[in-house]
Amino acid sequence: MSGLGGLNKSPNGVVIGLVQLQLPVVETPDDLARQTAKIVAMVGKARRSMPTMDLVVFPEYALHGLSMSTDPAIMCRLDGPEVQAFRAACAEHRIWGCFSLMERNPMGNPWNSGIVIDDRGELRLYYRKLHPWVPVEPWEPGDLGIPVIDGPKGAKLALIICHDGMFPEMARECAYKGAEIMLRTAGYTAPIREAWRFTNQANAFCNLMVTANVCMCGSDGTFDSMGEAMIVNFDGTILAHATTGRPDEIVTAEVRPDLVREARIHWAVENNIYQFGHRGYVAVAGGATDCPYTYMHDLVAGRWRLPWDEAVVHKDGRAFGFPAPTRRFGEALKAAE
Repeated sequence: MSGLGGLNKSPNGVVIGLVQLQLPVVETPDDLARQTAKIVAMVGKARRSMPTMDLVVFPEYALHGLSMSTDPAIMCRLDGPEVQAFRAACAEHRIWGCFSLMERNPMGNPWNSGIVIDDRGELRLYYRKLHPWVPVEPWEPGDLGIPVIDGPKGAKLALIICHDGMFPEMARECAYKGAEIMLRTAGYTAPIREAWRFTNQANAFCNLMVTANVCMCGSDGTFDSMGEAMIVNFDGTILAHATTGRPDEIVTAEVRPDLVREARIHWAVENNIYQFGHRGYVAVAGGATDCPYTYMHDLVAGRWRLPWDEAVVHKDGRAFGFPAPTRRFGEALKAAE
């Protein structure tokens, strides 16, 4: 049940609006200011169109478009005018909001960051994309982990960005830290459509967690983003799905975090997030709690290596016009030292 897209809100419901924002072209500070104003206006539209809405979610690249520009003139800061405008809009319209920004990084390439602001205009969640879409994206890999917060009506809320959602470990980490709703914002284009759909459903079902997912939409004259807003229930069923590709459409549904909590406690068969750490509890008391996964041990030990590692062709961004990096993760650019 989605409450007719959130029109009929239950006492325990959280109504989410996913904005399939028109893909912009942003090349200058003036372009950035205009796009900021467009997003602020859409916050107002969300509130007016759905008075029951608790959270409005904007896709990755909503502010910067898909140019992959790292021009310092259009990079953002958490204390910059763009974020201040978003905070003011959320406070004015008494609504939670999720926003995307390419964030200035004095130590290297910019971060691809996401923030969640509450209905009083306070910054509540700050996340840096852990898995940039290489080799296409130049962003610095995130270094803040995955925060989980108390969101609207106390629902446990997490945010991941685009390519993050192709790694099952990302959704599992969100759920392990308590997330009942996982947002996934993206700029994906049409070739990823099918993978987008089934990963959004798998991320939900495998973790008994609602996923709310949205891409940019429309064309900027070069790229065509696909929209594909999807809200998926914890059992993997789709509550809302936009398939028309209509830019600036706001797709809504009511979700029930209380039923997520109930399922996680009372489900037996397919309580996957619990059973992952309690293997075979019918046969052995408490289940096996070891870690039988080689890839986990190797990653922690710093010896990750695939059997076909040496044969992999693309290991940097040169195929997409970026120079091969020489700086290691965590090191500063020499010019910034």
